[in-house]
Amino acid sequence: MSPKSFLYGMPGPENRLVQRLPSSERRELLERCELVELNRLTTLCEQGESLNHLYFPRSGFVSLLVQLDQQGPMEVGMVGWETVLGSERVLGQAPLPWQVLVQGGGNSWRISVPAMEQLLPTSPRLLRLLQKSHQVRLHQLALAPACVRYHLIEQRLARWLLMCLDRTQGESFPVTQAFISQMLGVRRVGVTVAAGELQARGLIEYRRGKITVLQRTGLQAQACSCYSADLRVYAELA
Repeated sequence: MSPKSFLYGMPGPENRLVQRLPSSERRELLERCELVELNRLTTLCEQGESLNHLYFPRSGFVSLLVQLDQQGPMEVGMVGWETVLGSERVLGQAPLPWQVLVQGGGNSWRISVPAMEQLLPTSPRLLRLLQKSHQVRLHQLALAPACVRYHLIEQRLARWLLMCLDRTQGESFPVTQAFISQMLGVRRVGVTVAAGELQARGLIEYRRGKITVLQRTGLQAQACSCYSADLRVYAELA
C-alpha cells in the first residue's frame, strides 16, 4: 500500500485499527466498548485534563488543540478513523497537553481506561497498535512547529483541507474561515487570501460556510511536504 493511497478517498464503516486486530482480540475489545456519537464542536477533553476513555472513531474526526497564554487555540494534530484517541492515557501520559475538539461529526467505539488496562495484558497486537499510534501522534507534534515556521499559509491550508477530506465522507465539509484561522494559528485575512488563491486555481470552492474540494490531485500538489510525511507515517500502521 503506497503512502499516497493510504488515506485517499472515503473512510470505511469501521475504525482501521479495530480492523487490523486478530478476530479474537477484536471481539474482546468490542465486547468492552460502547458506540457513541461524536457531535461536531463538542469538547471531549480540556487542555490539562485527563481522558477517561479511549476512542476508536468509525466516522468523524477530532482536532488536538493547544492554547498558550491568552492566544487562541491552534491545531497540532488530528485523529479519525485511521487511528485511536487516548493511547497516551494508557501508555503513561496524563493529563493531556491539548484540548480534544470534535471537528467532524460521526460515531466512535469508546472504552474506559480501566477496561483497556485490564485488556492489554492479553492483547499483544492491540498493545502494539496503541504504541504505534502514539508514535504517529509524536510525529504530528514534532512537525507542527516547523510547519508553522517554514511553510506558507497556502501550503498549510492545502494540507489541512486534505487531512479533513481524508477523514470525512464526500468531498465537502462545513467550516468557516474564522475556524480555519484558529486551526492554523494565523490571522483570518491570511486564510481569506490563501483560500482565494486555491479557489482561483479551481482546486476548491468555498460557499456559505462549506468547502468543496474540486481537484484533490491539484490540492495535494499545493500542500506542504508535511502532508506526504504524514502519509508515510500512517502507512506504517498497516
